Amino acid sequence: MSTYAIGDIQGCFAPFMQLLQRIEFNPGRDTLWLTGDLVNRGPDSLAVLRWVFQHRDCVQIVLGNHDLHLLALSEGFGKPGRGDTLLEILKAGDGKLLLDWLRCQPLMVEGQGYAMVHAGLMPEWTIARALGLAAEVESALTGKDFHAFLGKMYGNKPVRWRDELKGMDRLRMIVNAMTRMRFLNRDGEIDFAYKGELPDAPAGLQPWFAAKARQSAGTPLIFGHWSALGLHLTEDILGLDSGCLWGGSLTALRLEDRQVFAEPCPVYRQID
Repeated sequence: MSTYAIGDIQGCFAPFMQLLQRIEFNPGRDTLWLTGDLVNRGPDSLAVLRWVFQHRDCVQIVLGNHDLHLLALSEGFGKPGRGDTLLEILKAGDGKLLLDWLRCQPLMVEGQGYAMVHAGLMPEWTIARALGLAAEVESALTGKDFHAFLGKMYGNKPVRWRDELKGMDRLRMIVNAMTRMRFLNRDGEIDFAYKGELPDAPAGLQPWFAAKARQSAGTPLIFGHWSALGLHLTEDILGLDSGCLWGGSLTALRLEDRQVFAEPCPVYRQID
């Protein structure tokens, strides 16, 4: 029995299937942890979502920003992006079934000595605190007012965590940290502008996981979201988005021994 954490798939179904063959994944024996962004921009988002739903008993996912974008679009909010590949899901006969399931998935999980989130955690949050905050968003997504929540989810403010945040400001801050964050500025605020590689980061920015006195340090934290960072493995920071969508690879990390498996990917999208 093995548990494999896999980085952002983003609709790249063929490499995903090839990676599962490479690791000899057995759904009756093994478990997958997926870092979010199952869908969008790759060519086969519907196939990915269907496969994960069909194997949901042995797959654990967290929601990514593209997954939330899909849910918002399905409720009439936001606009399709230039490179979106979500229309097939929205038109599918089983689309509602898949979307209702996706909406009920967590923002963060913990188990086997690891935690997983799509993008990152604010420095002030312990793992336990972050799980509690994720549960607040999960309650909003699964509650009777989920439509209203999705309508107010978009936005870049607030940019800094405060315990006294309430209402949609609080929920939006949690969503943005856990599904969109890469860099923080010197004041501990999320910077949404720069998305590139660490050596080229503007002065005053640091990756969220390098923040001084980060309260989640010590628990190995699995995340994706940041293809420009690439595979980034330290004792307690495990970044797995290795840019499959952009012609990189799709990476699996076996949690029991941290062995890495990588499947080379064709270029599905040009970086713009």
